[in-house]
Amino acid sequence: MKVIPVRRDVKINLDESRINNWHEQGEHVTHFFNALSVLFPAGERLFMDSVRAYKDQVTDPELKQAITAFIGQEALHSREHEEYNEMMDRSGLPALKLDKMLWSLLGGLQKGLGKKLSLAGTIALEHYTAIMADAVLKDPKVTGEKSDQGFKQMWQWHAYEETEHKAVAYDVWNTVVPDNVYNRFLRRFGMVLATAIFWPVIAYFHARLVFADPNTKGKHLQGYKAVGKMLLGKGGIFRNAASDFFDYFKADFHPWMHDNSHVLKEIDAFVEQVNNAMRNPNPEVKKAVRARMSKAVSKAAVAA
Repeated sequence: MKVIPVRRDVKINLDESRINNWHEQGEHVTHFFNALSVLFPAGERLFMDSVRAYKDQVTDPELKQAITAFIGQEALHSREHEEYNEMMDRSGLPALKLDKMLWSLLGGLQKGLGKKLSLAGTIALEHYTAIMADAVLKDPKVTGEKSDQGFKQMWQWHAYEETEHKAVAYDVWNTVVPDNVYNRFLRRFGMVLATAIFWPVIAYFHARLVFADPNTKGKHLQGYKAVGKMLLGKGGIFRNAASDFFDYFKADFHPWMHDNSHVLKEIDAFVEQVNNAMRNPNPEVKKAVRARMSKAVSKAAVAA
């Protein structure tokens, strides 16, 4: 099946006062999502660069259109997560230090791995994001039914678009990389490499955020238990999706073999809901949004 992504310029109302504790399950689960946010600006630049490197070799007009939309979506995700991460930094969390560290790590890896293995890593990590996106959209408990509305919308928007474009990088791989024993091995090795990098990095970033937050003191046992339950407990994201994850190693794998395209029918209504929230924010969020916009204008003026 083919799904053509759509670039949507969505702005999310985030209440900066809730940055350390927006999830209903408390600070440790909040900081797991916050750690994911730190990964996105540098990670999505890797994804964009890896796909863009092969764009000229793609001749199918629909895939070229999908690549353009994929890059546009990832760029907008990066923009929103950069602002999210700046909020963390202003609250005393080392988000921008961790972001800088990741840019350096991924930049070095990209140079060392080369184009093909960078694309292999990208399609593997896109499978991770597709699994997490599916969990966010399927199970309201993942982002928390009573969690802060703005942060929930941030992760839901990202999940919808990650689902929408989950096959684009993979289709580029199938188009430009010959199907032979070596390249099938390389695709699988990309997942092994991505896994070996992703989990230590997310664990380290999470720990740095948790221990920088004074409100987590005395809550670590309960907090880490909540994170573990969300990921690996009964009904947890990766426990539920274990078979989906290992399907990646099958010779005939394709992201849309896990067909959840029905959720994409909800995107337009969701975006309208987000836009309504942007037009009618509560006073605290409105103040935070004005501050973010003022800062963005100042940065643009300096750049000009």
